Amino acid sequence: MMIELRGIVKKYFVDEPNELTVLKNINLDIEEGSFVSIVGQSGSGKSTLMNILGALDRPTEGDYNLNGVSIASMNDNELSDIRNRQIGFVFQTFNLIPRITAIANVELPLFYMGIKRNERRERAERLLHLVEMGDRMTHLPNELSGGQKQRVAIARSLANDPDIVLADEPTGALDSQTGKLVMDIFMRINQEEKRTVLLITHNTELAEMTQRIVTLHDGEIISDKSTGTLVTVGDTGAGSNENEDGEAV
Repeated sequence: MMIELRGIVKKYFVDEPNELTVLKNINLDIEEGSFVSIVGQSGSGKSTLMNILGALDRPTEGDYNLNGVSIASMNDNELSDIRNRQIGFVFQTFNLIPRITAIANVELPLFYMGIKRNERRERAERLLHLVEMGDRMTHLPNELSGGQKQRVAIARSLANDPDIVLADEPTGALDSQTGKLVMDIFMRINQEEKRTVLLITHNTELAEMTQRIVTLHDGEIISDKSTGTLVTVGDTGAGSNENEDGEAV
């Protein structure tokens, strides 16, 4: 099992009068190569769960095993190493560096990993072609649409060859049609690149495109169901690579 959560509890202001329990006894298994959505309304605990899954935070109680290694009690440096080597992140706000090109943004994690220039460029080019951004490699972020920026961000999340891609509301800043195009990219990453994809979303329509939906409410898992079938690449109904205003995405 790739991810195993056992009895995960997350509290804030521990032993203070205003102590707050955000996650309550979370037990969750996620298999390698799966495409899972974690859904819930604001305040349900899904962002806190994402932070723990992404090794951005530690649980107050419980065990978290990633690829058979316990990470719940790791120190900051050890958690940083897990993030750098095993997890790729995609966020709603893209987080691209505005003054450098699309390909330079994708190369950046590789630079910090000490990868040589030629290898960085070759890998970044391949990833941008994967997300259908090969013709915009030299564009700056302000020359790209929202959907294009998110594609670059997805390519960057794959730069360190992660086991897991963790996407936090990746379509939240996009119109519905562009959001479905981005989902098509995640499906390709899951089906063709064989990556485990975890999607944090409040959008139940997008969640239905994944293999499995885990629903949180008030810090507890209230539902964990298979969707039966995974929508295949190209079947999101998104149509052409343009949004409703005719803007290329």
